[in-house]
Amino acid sequence: MNIDYHNIITIEPGKRSGKPCIRGLRITVYDVLSWLADGMSRAEIVDDFPELTDDDITACLHFAADREHQSVTIKAL
Repeated sequence: MNIDYHNIITIEPGKRSGKPCIRGLRITVYDVLSWLADGMSRAEIVDDFPELTDDDITACLHFAADREHQSVTIKAL
């Protein structure tokens, strides 16, 4: 399933210092990625934060992958 993160990830200058958030909530993409990296399952995240959906988590992953893809690669000499 392909989720268009542009409809889910929002950036508002006055909210969480302009960090990318989920649907205007105060939960950032970084928060979700950190929970996943710490071993939380999608189900555990949604249980702890019922305002989030599985699509929100997928959108965070797509957003992070897109940012990584756009990052500049520096070659070693």
